[in-house]
Amino acid sequence: MKVNTEKSLVKVEPFNRKDIALRFLYSIFFLLAFEIARLVVQLTFLFQYVHLFITLRPSEPILKFSNDVSHYAYKLLRYLTLNENRRPFPLTDFPGEAEPREDRILFP
Repeated sequence: MKVNTEKSLVKVEPFNRKDIALRFLYSIFFLLAFEIARLVVQLTFLFQYVHLFITLRPSEPILKFSNDVSHYAYKLLRYLTLNENRRPFPLTDFPGEAEPREDRILFP
């Protein structure tokens, strides 16, 4: 019995340098957006823990907001690393939550 070891070749058209340059420029913009999102995550982290120490409860609005921002940062990273073609916000709608947060927060 002979096994066919040839791989089927998919015809891939060469990339256009103009399109590469345009995506690179978009990527520079989204890299700046990612740095802003990173700073926002850091600030929400600090605010959430200050709130938690004072009230002994997490802030629900900050939990939702930080979940949305983390999903946005994920979408930015996927675009920047060429793993997604759809341009992130502000060129598309702001992504909602990626997955629901856990019901209970555990501390060791």
